[in-house]
Amino acid sequence: MVSGARDRLGEALFLRVAGPDGAAHAARIHGTPGPRWFEPDSAIVRVHADASMFVGGIRALLLQTLHPAAMRAVSEHSGFRGDMWGRLNRTSRYLAVTTFGTVDDAQQSIDVVRSIHARVTGTMPDGTPYAASDPHLLMWVHVAEVDSFLLAHQVYGKEPLDQAGRDEYVAQTGEVARRLGVVDPPTTEAELRAVLASYRPELRGSPEAREAVRFLLFRPPLPLAARVPYGVLMAAGIGLMPRWSRLPLRLPWLPVSERTVVRALGGVATGTIRWALGAGPRATS
Repeated sequence: MVSGARDRLGEALFLRVAGPDGAAHAARIHGTPGPRWFEPDSAIVRVHADASMFVGGIRALLLQTLHPAAMRAVSEHSGFRGDMWGRLNRTSRYLAVTTFGTVDDAQQSIDVVRSIHARVTGTMPDGTPYAASDPHLLMWVHVAEVDSFLLAHQVYGKEPLDQAGRDEYVAQTGEVARRLGVVDPPTTEAELRAVLASYRPELRGSPEAREAVRFLLFRPPLPLAARVPYGVLMAAGIGLMPRWSRLPLRLPWLPVSERTVVRALGGVATGTIRWALGAGPRATS
């Protein structure tokens, strides 16, 4: 009975993140013969194959909303209100292909994303233009994701990385980011922290950002059975957000509860997902 419940939970969340055809894509990604960019035991494979990516992905979405230009691009072009899960599906697939897929498939995925970015342009309320292909904006999206995935893995991952492993992870994700158009991405954890800090003056809680957060918090289009575990994962993601980000996004800050109850529940939730999905690469495919 417990096993069946875990299976249903893992499947429900997997389908939402990877999409209805996620299993078929995962089989193709992992089953297609050919050279890969990364070895099976490398840091990027270990992090992106772990169920902690569910928490890291939520944290990344929340953190990325703090850049007004990035949020404006999402609001005007991605349609998070009607296609939030579609966006997560595409992001999940991109990470899976570039991490686990063949060299040819990974490069093709990057080429597709670059072509989409080339069409995503617009203007800010003050008339300043923005473009998804802007290396500065690409850098923000990249470091917000890498920091979120790495932190979630350190807190909720099955086997957290040591310092050398964390530096390797940052460097390997930088290899992919460079191909996508990021100029001089960080290659160590210390460099990652420095780049993140350099963006602080640009970050704020825009109306679009707060709307996106409300949508993620209160209106997830999920079946009833998946809403409670989703709520736990959301709480775990919020619990990893920097303290300074809470007020701009109107996120709660309960330091004692976050260090105890939320982390305990987050650990149970990620452990359950890891168990249900077999703790394999499928978790992010």
